[in-house]
Amino acid sequence: MSDLDHTFTRHRGPITCATHIPRSNKIITSGYDSAVALFNYTSMEVELLGYHEHLVNRVSVDADGKFAATASSDYNVYIWDLHEKKVKTILRGHNDDVEDFVFLSDSRGASVSRDTRIIVWDLNNGAIEKIILGHEKDVLSINHCNGKLYTSGDDMTLRVWDVETGMQLNMIGPFETETDTCAIDPSRNRIVLGCDDGFVRIFDLQNGELLKEIAGHHSAIKKVAVSPVTGDILSAAYDQKIQIWDNHSFALVCTLSHHKALWERSFNWSADGKQIIAGSFDGTVLIWSAESGLLLDEIGDKTREGNACFNDLAAKNDRELVVVSDDGIVRDITLTPQESHCNQEKRPDQGRILMNAIAWSPTTRHTIAGAHNQCLYFFPERSATSNLEVRLNEGPLNCLRVATIPDYQGDIFAACYSGTVVNLSGTGSIKQRLAIHPNAVKALALHPGKPIGVSCCAEGTLRAWYFDGEIIADFKAHTAIIDDVDISPSGRFIASAGRDFTLKIHDLNSGLLCANIPLGNRSPKALCFINDDTVIVTNYWGELLQVVISDEKVSRKTIAQNGISGIAIINEHIAVTSYDGSVYLVNPGSLDVINRFSAMTQRVESICHV
Repeated sequence: MSDLDHTFTRHRGPITCATHIPRSNKIITSGYDSAVALFNYTSMEVELLGYHEHLVNRVSVDADGKFAATASSDYNVYIWDLHEKKVKTILRGHNDDVEDFVFLSDSRGASVSRDTRIIVWDLNNGAIEKIILGHEKDVLSINHCNGKLYTSGDDMTLRVWDVETGMQLNMIGPFETETDTCAIDPSRNRIVLGCDDGFVRIFDLQNGELLKEIAGHHSAIKKVAVSPVTGDILSAAYDQKIQIWDNHSFALVCTLSHHKALWERSFNWSADGKQIIAGSFDGTVLIWSAESGLLLDEIGDKTREGNACFNDLAAKNDRELVVVSDDGIVRDITLTPQESHCNQEKRPDQGRILMNAIAWSPTTRHTIAGAHNQCLYFFPERSATSNLEVRLNEGPLNCLRVATIPDYQGDIFAACYSGTVVNLSGTGSIKQRLAIHPNAVKALALHPGKPIGVSCCAEGTLRAWYFDGEIIADFKAHTAIIDDVDISPSGRFIASAGRDFTLKIHDLNSGLLCANIPLGNRSPKALCFINDDTVIVTNYWGELLQVVISDEKVSRKTIAQNGISGIAIINEHIAVTSYDGSVYLVNPGSLDVINRFSAMTQRVESICHV
């Protein structure tokens, strides 16, 4: 069955959150495809409720199961009437991605956002009751108990607020790593915090005293949740372990059985505490037994191989590209003004796994793919399977680059979630681990003629370094996450774009900031130099931005139905990948689409049951 049709039988992108609706047999979901859907675990039906304008990060349900709230990167919160199956109210007021929401009562709610603000809402009319300030960076998680809000995020703190006054009552931390997720256990007077160092930390709900640290994971924890019945603690991390801890002894109860497409951030307990539910990268809903850890069921169309949401690409020559996607398939495609087709599909020997990054080595004639499971896979040019797997154990791999200069020709540099840049030989042996950043390395670029790399980090740092790991310069220009970086063809300039909505140009040799160009209030994603005076920037809204540095002129055009994830020069054109399931060939001067390769139609309007 083709994924170019228009039937909704699962999400067509990763599911960000799956939440059980109390006193029902339904699970409500949110996804990177911007969709909100209902999955019935009795009838196995799937129903599309509707779409946001951008990806949806979290879905919350009130205690009675009457209403749901979806927090989206379109900067809005939708309140859904679950009986009428339609949007009741839209909450407008944030100016960056909304990451989480909690119902305070039938008529009040609170949300947190990457704009660092907490907003308390009147749900009857959508009015803002209160804006609470205090977090220094993105706020990712919120909980409520007895008139207090509990929030955590990228400023490495857990904060406690009075709902009525907005006053900060306590701050726990800062810790040494980010604190993406927290959960409340009111029956036992506890708050549970999941940290990027792999520790689950339990605190007293009233005074913030540390009660217990569980060294539960070898990588960042993306979700913690407390059983509404037993108080047992669930933790899900980037080491791909999903674990349940006893509420009294804090001993390990069980580890959930693995599924190749599980996504750590989407996990929740069922309302009766008997099951664990989550969404997958394949767009399906997964259900485990909380007692045994066994996978019980998967809801959604399982006849298709995941979702071709394209994450990255690399040019092989003037006609061919290699691309990676959420379905775990590496595609070798031809994309020219006259042709658009897939030449070969490749998979690791062990089976498909989500791929985030890709590079082509002209030296060894290999495609190298970086995966969510912390591994690199090497594919010979005409082979449909990998002939080498290298486990780095540095978290998910965000970016790969291959050196072309003498003495380093064919060397691979991998940007990792741990903050490390790993340098490998062209044959896959690890040469060195470079401790470049304190946090996730989002992207890196290599100098065209010197043994120099430049990389950017989730905490906003931008650094230049020699291939031996010596830091050359630290550019302190961005005030938020930096998403991508590139070096100009001459090797003179560095371009970077981040969540402060700016493009910054630095002189690599002097370190001086040459330009600081506003990009508008939409988060950028990828970029590349066309020449020393022109940069193309992509964003999460499907736009291309052409930036002429000398006069700071910005031209923009929307070409895709979802975020544009990667960019590469191919011949005199550029090629860009999108989460919408297409690769676009674009004229960099006019930003016109010349041709496209499509593997999936992502946004569909029809409703279908399976």
